[in-house]
Amino acid sequence: MKHATLRQLKVFESVARHLSFSRAAEELHLTQPAVSTQVGKLEEHAGNALFEQFGKKIYLTAAGAELLALSRGIIAQFEQAEAAMAHLRGVRGGRLNVGVISAGDYFFPQLLVEFIGRHSDVTLNFTVHNREELLAHIDANLTDLAIMVRPPSDLDTTNEPFAPHPYVVVAPASHPMVRRRDIPPAEVMAQPFVVRERGSDTWRSMQEAFGGDVTGLNVAMEIRSTETIKQAVIAGFGLSFLSAHTVSRELQSGALRVLDVQGFPLQLHWYMVHRRTKRLPPVAQAFRNFLLSEGAGLIALAVPAGPRDVSAASVVGDCQPVVGKVAFHCS
Repeated sequence: MKHATLRQLKVFESVARHLSFSRAAEELHLTQPAVSTQVGKLEEHAGNALFEQFGKKIYLTAAGAELLALSRGIIAQFEQAEAAMAHLRGVRGGRLNVGVISAGDYFFPQLLVEFIGRHSDVTLNFTVHNREELLAHIDANLTDLAIMVRPPSDLDTTNEPFAPHPYVVVAPASHPMVRRRDIPPAEVMAQPFVVRERGSDTWRSMQEAFGGDVTGLNVAMEIRSTETIKQAVIAGFGLSFLSAHTVSRELQSGALRVLDVQGFPLQLHWYMVHRRTKRLPPVAQAFRNFLLSEGAGLIALAVPAGPRDVSAASVVGDCQPVVGKVAFHCS
């Protein structure tokens, strides 16, 4: 193993975590053949097969499971060394590792641009994941700060809310419910729904919004991609329950409408999450302070308040509207 490289260990760890060469390649921004080559070289150094395949699925061998634990320890030590050097450098020249759930990629880049604009020498490592992937990154210490809606209950983490996160029920502009007010949730659930996959943050939030029981929901399609869901709703396949952040452009253009449903919107919060025992590098601590002080204001949502649009009260609950717009400024 003396000729194995850190790069090979990182590639192997990603494949082992996903049990997928293609998903590891996507995460690492490599081609699948490049990932296979790195794993193959590591297997040569190890003198053992690290994966075995049954049907279309791959599994860790006993040697692979043993090497995975060791690899994570080695990777963590390198990250600790990097963090120690970053502490000596301070924010200037530091590296910010931040991961966000998929709904956050609609607004989070603007926060990063604002922060990087003030700290131009910072190096950025920004990744987008579903909930399970992001939790795996926290558990494996692969990110400094994770941005999500539902902090984990089974990990020892520090969780700090920094901005409101409303969820709404949306419909195509031509849907007959658009003109109705105070719609009972049971009527909405009877309509065809295009939903995110089970286990996602959006699915869990939808369960909460409908009282914890969605067995009566009329699921027409289940799709992993929020963009595809929005296009399906616009095309008339059904309603959807989505983060208001993900539909702001479609609401502004009029392609989608927010339905005035009793008990909606569901008001949650965006959280910053990191391992409780993790010593945040100065750049991550600076970004944390930036989000706490300015994050909510920078991602405030606004959609036009036309004559047939949902009213400010029905969209934002007890939030305060700004003149001429429906804006999400929530306490």
